[in-house]
Amino acid sequence: MHDQLATKGFELFLPTVDAWCRRGGVRRLARLPLFRGYLFLRHTMDNASYVEVCKARGLVRVLGERWDQLDIVPDAEIEAIQRLAGSGLPMLPHPYLREGQHVRITRGPFADVEGILVRINSKKGLLVVSVNLLRRSVAVQLDCTALEAA
Repeated sequence: MHDQLATKGFELFLPTVDAWCRRGGVRRLARLPLFRGYLFLRHTMDNASYVEVCKARGLVRVLGERWDQLDIVPDAEIEAIQRLAGSGLPMLPHPYLREGQHVRITRGPFADVEGILVRINSKKGLLVVSVNLLRRSVAVQLDCTALEAA
């Protein structure tokens, strides 16, 4: 579905994670979707574009009531996931968090990314970034010295 829509000019984002899987009795490292079953699309949606998206093979559902009332994931959530995915640091799926200590990273490659801090010890922690619409989260381990309350 990703390739079908990409060739039609849609701007897509499919975050992936490297994970070990077993196929045909052989263990191998594979790139798997971070949010299984979801593909993010950024496009000014009109009726014709909506119809093109709905024609894609493998599509189960577009989130929203109608083509002119689609559910939208805020840009800040997508940008945070994109920055985590592009960092090369291992990302892990994490149980969805809505409550907790909200923090903002102050410096480094994740400067200005916001999320929820889960402390491992005084210097290390997990930054949990959520896509609230999907009720899904991912986490990346980082140094807690570059954080401030959000």
